[in-house]
Amino acid sequence: MKRLPALIAALAAVLVPPLAAAETLTVAATAVPHAEILEAVKPALAAEGVELKIKVFTDYVQPNVQVAEKRIDANYFQTKQYLEEFNRNRGTHLVALEDVHVEPLGLYSRKAKTLAELADGANVALPNDPSNTGRALLLLQRAKLITLKDPANPVSTLKDVATNPKNLTFRELEAATLPRVLGQVDAAVINTNYALDAKLDPSKDALAIEDADTPYVNVLVAREDNKDAPAVKKLAAALHSAAVKDFIKNKYRGAVVPAF
Repeated sequence: MKRLPALIAALAAVLVPPLAAAETLTVAATAVPHAEILEAVKPALAAEGVELKIKVFTDYVQPNVQVAEKRIDANYFQTKQYLEEFNRNRGTHLVALEDVHVEPLGLYSRKAKTLAELADGANVALPNDPSNTGRALLLLQRAKLITLKDPANPVSTLKDVATNPKNLTFRELEAATLPRVLGQVDAAVINTNYALDAKLDPSKDALAIEDADTPYVNVLVAREDNKDAPAVKKLAAALHSAAVKDFIKNKYRGAVVPAF
């Protein structure tokens, strides 16, 4: 009888396998809204055996570099257009997995309250990476501040500006710095993630803003060798859930729009 508890314990060990350890998935993101959206899906992933670790970056280069170098599993911060340009220029083969949300690009100013108040010769700062420069120029064209030689070209450069009635002058700067220089220029075209991080409200503060049906959709990105990994697939499914759609709508109220 003294051996019975030990026998029962041994039998339980055989019949009831130990709980599997949670699989860790590390994802790079910019702080707002990407890291916030990832935080919102943590509990659902934990219930599926995935421990989500979020690494926040302030730039658009290192998240891709570190995924390509296998230091991080996936990232969530960029549009398909930016990803395509990065792969082309860097020789990487990162893969877009899931459309998640849209962040309408906006033109902001501390000096002008309307487009009409932008002075002749105003200094306008633009993001300096090619996909966002072209996107910014399309926004300025839509606002009737300039016209482009090819009005539909998503990768236009400053050399492609055909008319500039207000004689605007342009400065191309790293996207992350644009909110910080907003007070030093007359206006700046700012990506919504950086605008939100700087406490700008795109729906109220932007002089001009893209439509919600912009083709510049933010995507979940991984490598070719891990895009079908179970943990990555679980994250993709979680980011495409009704719960995430509701979270985006309720938290960002039009500044960020679900893409599904």
